[in-house]
Amino acid sequence: MSDQIHEQQQNELATLIDRFSEKDGVHSTAIPSLFLIRESVVTEPIFRVNEPSFCIIVQGEKEVLLGQDRFRYGPGSYIVATVDLPVSGQVIQASSEAPYLALKLEFTSSEILEVLNHSDFPARPRKTTRRAMFVSQAEPSLLDAVVRLARLLEDHSEDIPLLSPLFKKEILYKVLKGPHGIALEQATMEGSHTYRIRDVIEYIMNHSEQNFRVEELADLANMSTASLHRHFKEVTAMSPIQFQKQLRLQEARRLLLSKSTDAADVAFQVGYESPSQFSREYSRMFGFPPREDIKRLRGKTDETTTIS
Repeated sequence: MSDQIHEQQQNELATLIDRFSEKDGVHSTAIPSLFLIRESVVTEPIFRVNEPSFCIIVQGEKEVLLGQDRFRYGPGSYIVATVDLPVSGQVIQASSEAPYLALKLEFTSSEILEVLNHSDFPARPRKTTRRAMFVSQAEPSLLDAVVRLARLLEDHSEDIPLLSPLFKKEILYKVLKGPHGIALEQATMEGSHTYRIRDVIEYIMNHSEQNFRVEELADLANMSTASLHRHFKEVTAMSPIQFQKQLRLQEARRLLLSKSTDAADVAFQVGYESPSQFSREYSRMFGFPPREDIKRLRGKTDETTTIS
């Protein structure tokens, strides 16, 4: 019986996403922080910074790469990022007859704290560092809350200001109660290793074009350099320098796509001192040298749609 309910919930959610996302891409909605995603073809990897969010798939499959970690998930599964993370994501199963359909809900640390402060969760360890991204299977009660949130898009605009925050809290509560909820909790728990690494991540993101010493980051996190390296990698699957490099290269690609700018100029803008090093690392990350990559991407954009 529970399998049948689960299938019905997924079908209803798929119908709602399909109805409110007629074209491929990422679509904002009347509900703040809620996005609907549709892709009718297998995509190439899209590189971006994944903000704290919950994303559930109801049709198709996707693979997300964080450092060397691969997260593959499909119908009825959800992925959560608990902090800002540079990732690449690729839809690996989709067609015009059965497009990839997903719902994404962004959240803030204060929203998690509000749920925690009004819940009676058992005490959980603060010092155990968890990866800031995880995949899990959605229980029927979680799917039910997601479906009720999506239903508000059906001519219930007057209900959105009151009900959408309540349904969002319920979704976050269900995730926190789930098997990986402690990873989400630690990202907002002052004093936890993840909380301190989150401060370092924010600093790197705001100063990605600048060179820094690891000792400075360690002082910011109130950790030794060895402890910072260990916990940063446990949370993000990469070192602080690798994290910064991904941010720089993603920003460089964005600048090259949005402007008619020379690759060497962009290299200096994002913090590289050597254009040749920039070109090597760009090619290693994106598979093509800067000029060839941008020409290729602009051609695809002209042929199909904007890159999301």
